[in-house]
Amino acid sequence: MRVVYFGDIVGRSAREALYDKLPAMRQALGADFVVVNGENAAKGFGITADICEKLYNAGTDVIVTGNHVWGQREIIPTMAQEKRLLRPLNFPPGTPGRGAGIFPAAGGRKVMVLQVLGNVFMEPMGDCFVHVEHALKDIRLGRDADFIMVDVHAEATSEKMTFGHLLDGRVSMVVGTHTHVPTADTMILAGGTAYQSDVGMCGDYDSIIGMQKEEPIQRFTKKMPAGRFVPALGEASLCGIVVETDDATGRAVWAEPIRVGGKLSPAWPSRAEALPA
Repeated sequence: MRVVYFGDIVGRSAREALYDKLPAMRQALGADFVVVNGENAAKGFGITADICEKLYNAGTDVIVTGNHVWGQREIIPTMAQEKRLLRPLNFPPGTPGRGAGIFPAAGGRKVMVLQVLGNVFMEPMGDCFVHVEHALKDIRLGRDADFIMVDVHAEATSEKMTFGHLLDGRVSMVVGTHTHVPTADTMILAGGTAYQSDVGMCGDYDSIIGMQKEEPIQRFTKKMPAGRFVPALGEASLCGIVVETDDATGRAVWAEPIRVGGKLSPAWPSRAEALPA
C-alpha cells in the first residue's frame, strides 16, 4: 500500500494550496492513505476545527500536530473528541486527545499513526523512547496493522535517526518533522523501514522557517522582540514523502520525497502519475 505524509502546514498560503492540490496529488500518487501535520496551520501556531474539516474534505485521513498543538485553544474540545486528530503521545497523563491510533484504509487494511515529541532541545516531556515502546508493545506489523507510521517531531537529527534504527523492521516508516527544512536522506533502512530526518514544511520558503523575515532577524540580531511572528504569504512549497510497502510484510519497498510549488526545486516521485498542470 502507499501512504503519503505532508509536513508542517505553516499559515494560510500553505493550507489553501493543500486544500486546492491535495485531491489531484492523492490521485496521481495512488495514495491509499494521507497524513498531514497541521500544527502551524492557523496563523502559524496551532490548528482549528474548521481547518481540520477542510483538510479532511480535501482527502486527508489523519492530522498530526506537534509542540504548537495548543496554539489555538479552541482545538481542545475537538482534540478530545476527534479520533483522526492526534497530538504527541508523550504529553502528561490527562492531556486531552491521544498520540496514536489505528485507522481504516483502502481495501480493508489498517494504518497505525503515532507521533512523539523529541526530548533534545525541546520543552521537557515524557521520555520519547519509553512512550513509543509502550505504544508499540502489543502491536505487530502485518498482524495488527498493515502500515505503521511514526512521526518524530524533534529538533535533533541524531534523536530522529536513533528512532529510525531502533524501530527498523518493526514499523513501515519513521519520519521527522518540526525543523521545517526537508532533508536529503530519504531511504529504506536495512530492516525495511522508510526513513527521512525531516520531510520539510508546507509553506513559503522565501521566509525564515515559514515566518516573515523581519521579526526573526530582529530577534537574532537585536536580541529583543519587535512584534509577533507572522507566517509568510508567498507561494507555498508542499513538502512530503510517499512510501510504498509490501502488502505481505508491511515493510517499505519504495520511498521518495515530494516537493511541489514555491521556491524549492521540485521533486515528484518516479512511480507516480504526472501531476495535472
